[in-house]
Amino acid sequence: MDGVSILHSDEDYDWLGPGAYFWESDPVRALEWAQWKVSRGAYAQASVVGAIIDLRNCLDLVTRDDLEIFRSAHDSFSQLQATAGLPMPENKNAGKSENEDRVLRYLDCAVFRRLHQMIDRRKEKDPSVEPFDTVRGMFVEGGPIFPGSGIYRKSHVQIAVRNFDCVKGLFYPLEDGRRFVG
Repeated sequence: MDGVSILHSDEDYDWLGPGAYFWESDPVRALEWAQWKVSRGAYAQASVVGAIIDLRNCLDLVTRDDLEIFRSAHDSFSQLQATAGLPMPENKNAGKSENEDRVLRYLDCAVFRRLHQMIDRRKEKDPSVEPFDTVRGMFVEGGPIFPGSGIYRKSHVQIAVRNFDCVKGLFYPLEDGRRFVG
């Protein structure tokens, strides 16, 4: 990916920890998010870029085994915070958000950071240990699609790419033959 810059997020509230974020198979949701960022003054214009991603060594949070890895990292992080006499971070709602989903994921992000730190330390002792290249998670968000539904209007799958070698190509998704730009 010579000459191409991919935006890497490293905020304390990132849903899947540090990485470059992509919506899986949902350019409409990606555009909604970009338009929201424009409305908050973060960007001048909303647009969507598609990517061909090789997940490689993926922490896939839609599988039981990987969910257990994440839970174990939480146990380790919780013990670390208690030993240091520090409070646990909390996931929080974004203030006046219409959505009670706690979109500021401080706790989750801290646990992801702890997990990656634990893996990096194991790799120092055992070079065969492989860090996670990507993290993939399903998020229920946005309120029910209709009254009484268990399906939510902004549910989506996101991928955080930690190893940029996993991005094999970028492209502009098309909508009715036009670039997906808001």
